[in-house]
Amino acid sequence: MIRNITIEICAGSLTDVITASSVPEVDRIELNCSLELGGITPSLNTLILAKKHSGKKIICMVRPRSAGFVYNAFEKETMYDDAVTFLENGADGIVFGSLNPDLTVDEEFTRKMTELIHSYGKEAVFHKAFDEVPDPEKAAALLASCGIDRILTGGRHASAEDGMELIASLHQKYGNTMEILPGGGVSEDNAVRILKKTGCRSIHMTAKETLTDCGNYYAVSQKRISAILTRIRQSFPSRSRKQMTGEDLDMIHSDSYESKMYSFPDEERNR
Repeated sequence: MIRNITIEICAGSLTDVITASSVPEVDRIELNCSLELGGITPSLNTLILAKKHSGKKIICMVRPRSAGFVYNAFEKETMYDDAVTFLENGADGIVFGSLNPDLTVDEEFTRKMTELIHSYGKEAVFHKAFDEVPDPEKAAALLASCGIDRILTGGRHASAEDGMELIASLHQKYGNTMEILPGGGVSEDNAVRILKKTGCRSIHMTAKETLTDCGNYYAVSQKRISAILTRIRQSFPSRSRKQMTGEDLDMIHSDSYESKMYSFPDEERNR
C-alpha cells in the first residue's frame, strides 16, 4: 500500500480493467473506450463484465463523441440516460464534462448530472473538459458550488507536469471541498514530481502502451503501471516501513487481519 496516495487508472476496455485490477496498489478505475480519442462512453456490457471481473471502484465516463465538449440537447439527453443506466448497473461514479459555447462550465447540465449521481450515493467527477475553460479559478468555484466531488485536470495543459502550478493552487484552495486529481502525461519520470509539487494525494494515469492489430491502438500496460508505482512507492513509503515500537509489533502480530496488512523484514518479524 502506498501511503495516502490514491492511484486511478484510465481503462479503455475490459482487458485494460483486468490488467489494472491485477496491480494491488491500484485503487480506482475510470472506465471508457477508445483511448486514442481521449476516451468516450463505454458499452453497458463492458461495465457489467468489469464489475464481474474486478473488485476495484469503477467510475464510468459519459462522453458521446470525441473532439470538444460543447453538446447539443440530444447529446446531453444521451449522456444523462447513459449515466442512469451505468448507475443502475453498479457504476461507483460518473465522470463527465459539458461546456457552454464560450467554453465556460455548463452550470445547468452540471448541476442536473451531479444531482442524479448523488441521488445514487455515487461520485460526480468533472473530467478534463475543465482544461478548456478560460478562467479555471472561476470554473473550480462553480464546480464546487455544484457539488462536484472531483476535478480531473492537467492544469490546462496536455501534461499535468506542465500544469503543476495551477493544480497546486486549485488543491490548496479546494482540496478540503473536492478532490483535485492530476492527470495527463503521467509517467515513470514525472509521477513523483507531480505529487510532490502539487501536494495532491491522488494521481490519474493510463500507463499505456501502443499495440498493433491492422493499425495501432492504446492499451493499459501492467509493466508501465508497476514502473510508475515503484517510483511513487520509493518516495511515499508504506506505513509498513515506518519505525514501530515493540508494542506496535506485538499488537499487529497478535491480530491476523493486521498481520496481513503489514509486511516486515525477517529481523523485525522475529523481534
